[in-house]
Amino acid sequence: MSGRHACEFQLIRYVPDRTRNEFVNVGVLFWQQNFGDTGKPKMELRFTRDWRRLRCLDPEADPVLLENMENELRRQLEDDPNKLKKIVDESFSNNVQLTEPKGDLVESFPAGIEELMRMYVDPPKRERLPRLSGRAAIQSMMRAEFEHAGVWDLLRKRIPASDYTRPGDSLRIDAGYRPNGVIRMFHAVSLEPGLDLAKVLAFSAGRLRTGVERVERAGLELTAIVEPVTKIAGQDQDAERLATYRFGVETMEEAQIRVLTTTDMNRVAETARRDLRV
Repeated sequence: MSGRHACEFQLIRYVPDRTRNEFVNVGVLFWQQNFGDTGKPKMELRFTRDWRRLRCLDPEADPVLLENMENELRRQLEDDPNKLKKIVDESFSNNVQLTEPKGDLVESFPAGIEELMRMYVDPPKRERLPRLSGRAAIQSMMRAEFEHAGVWDLLRKRIPASDYTRPGDSLRIDAGYRPNGVIRMFHAVSLEPGLDLAKVLAFSAGRLRTGVERVERAGLELTAIVEPVTKIAGQDQDAERLATYRFGVETMEEAQIRVLTTTDMNRVAETARRDLRV
């Protein structure tokens, strides 16, 4: 065991229903007491970036909320790992829990957290999990392209429509940013299950646009990201599904919503990169 260092860790768990005792590990808090010459602990908090297990356990779970939680914890944690449980208990729902601290012996600090993530959090590469579909698949592609362009952390996420419409509006727009005198918002709208998502966004667009102009003193450019037509109608362009797809697109366009497909996301992300001067 020569050359190894004593560290401690706690797993961060997402628990959708406490009565069923089901959970998925989503992150690790890892620290080494009396690190170096400072006498203070060295700590790292890391959440997974692979949310497949989370979505398998709870299809309604929102990874963006957990990412926001990670950012908030990083801001508040400072240098005392014992604060984390208090912060979680006071600031977040019972859906997130901490395990009891455990000891570990590691060759190095970076290697230690990588090993813990591999053992307890991230799915093995060989693990076969259901592929994302519908709105979740579009959201995943949107995030991937924004991350590739280096702008994901600069975007607002899950923007409450009620900030601009009226209390009780449950719609949350997936992402957006404000480059200058216009606010650009992007929302994943899957036409695979039907027209409900397209109709909801089209219904909300007018009030949302008016509210943005009133609150932000800016115009709104609202973009819906949908699947390519071949994903819905197939290569043979099934007439009934094609008609449904076109109806959904036209319904949104009539509400002054720009409609793009996932194949356009690279261009959208590059525009965001230029707008935000990354």
